[in-house]
Amino acid sequence: MKNWNVRKTIIAREDMPEEHRLTQSLSWPHLIALGVGAIVGTGILTLTGVGAAKAGPAVILSFAIAGVICAFAALAYAEMATMYPAAGSAYTYSYVVFGELIAWIVGWSLILEYSLVVSAVAVGWSGYAAGFMQSVGAALPAAIIQGPELGGVINLPAIFIIAVIAGLLIYGTRESANLNAILVVVKLLALAMFIVVALPFFNAGNFEPFMPYGFSRSGPAGSEVGVMAAAAIIFFAFYGFDAIATAAEETKNPDRDLGIGIVGSMLLCVIIYMAVAATAIGALVYTRYANSAEPLALILREIGQPGAAGILGAAAVIALPTVILAFFYGQSRIFFTMARDGLLPTSLARVSARGTPVRITLFTAVVVAIIAGIFPLADIAALANAGTLAAFIAVCAAMMTMRRREPDMPRRFTTPLPWVVGTLGILGCAYLFWSLPVKTQTYFLIWNLIGLALYFVYGSRQAERARAARVG
Repeated sequence: MKNWNVRKTIIAREDMPEEHRLTQSLSWPHLIALGVGAIVGTGILTLTGVGAAKAGPAVILSFAIAGVICAFAALAYAEMATMYPAAGSAYTYSYVVFGELIAWIVGWSLILEYSLVVSAVAVGWSGYAAGFMQSVGAALPAAIIQGPELGGVINLPAIFIIAVIAGLLIYGTRESANLNAILVVVKLLALAMFIVVALPFFNAGNFEPFMPYGFSRSGPAGSEVGVMAAAAIIFFAFYGFDAIATAAEETKNPDRDLGIGIVGSMLLCVIIYMAVAATAIGALVYTRYANSAEPLALILREIGQPGAAGILGAAAVIALPTVILAFFYGQSRIFFTMARDGLLPTSLARVSARGTPVRITLFTAVVVAIIAGIFPLADIAALANAGTLAAFIAVCAAMMTMRRREPDMPRRFTTPLPWVVGTLGILGCAYLFWSLPVKTQTYFLIWNLIGLALYFVYGSRQAERARAARVG
């Protein structure tokens, strides 16, 4: 009889077949840049408008709530990542702690998270690219910059940037990480410029009424509003540290560097988000940029700073791909690890002569390009959050389970107040999930029912064969 609770044993790198080994080329500065590159991006550059439409000026409170809940999860991630420095992130931790079936559910949720994040950021990048092209007198036709649901035909700029990032990752991990670090600096300088230029226009009156739509989720299905409804969407803005955990096998000194990368990038990004959100709300009445695809650039134009808006738009066009790179990288490693375990076709778990998983990268590119070319930003972000919240709950639960099961196991990073942090992380993520649009919750349930069907029909048998082959 099939044992769905069989737990994974981490295999040492030197015991893996050569074609399954990822190259160790990253250090902690690369990891912090990867985390900041993933976290500081679409959330602050594009979802500020979406959040403001749902919460008004209280969107700053939405950012704070989402950030605190993510911080709890980040601490649990840091402990688990240093205990099990293997690729796969929450999927791997769930496999080691809870067994194969739970790991499949978490891995299936991570596929949803990463694929949709890459697609959502590509759509956000397309909005800034189209705005920048229009500002320099080279407007693109509406039919090729929006999906069918928004009146266009296909979002070609979004597909284009996905293809570029896929090519870069195929070329090499370290080269991608070095370019990512440079672009992260460009992005942070652009946000600093926004604060400096917009702060003199700060008007405290723009914060009144502070909470026009209330705190908890309310309103008809599909048009939910409130601080928590906004937090459930812009939660998307904070969870890039997950991508760092997927880089564990490619880190030179994972015992030290993973904790630094995860916690360091999270703390830095919370500070950045709060400063930018407060400046944006104070500079312009939120109704003027609610639901804008390029809210920060729009704010600068509205306050009479078109030159700064052009610079910010150009910086977003140049630097938003860091988010795509980080999550695309994470998605390819999740796919790669699941394939190496046999839950996906094992032929995908092969690396090139340069140590990069070319096949899985190309497969990922096709999936996310289709999503980005067709669907609008808000719907993609909400569904991506559902997958992430499920993964975060699993990691917090795994951290607490290992504290009870293996209390004396060496931990290079120790979560402070683990029972408090883990419990609040689980409850906070559950509340955010409840605050998501009903349509999103329904789609997430359907996605997981499809995933379970695939597991019982295909994945469980393939994983059993892969384990038998390793033993043999």
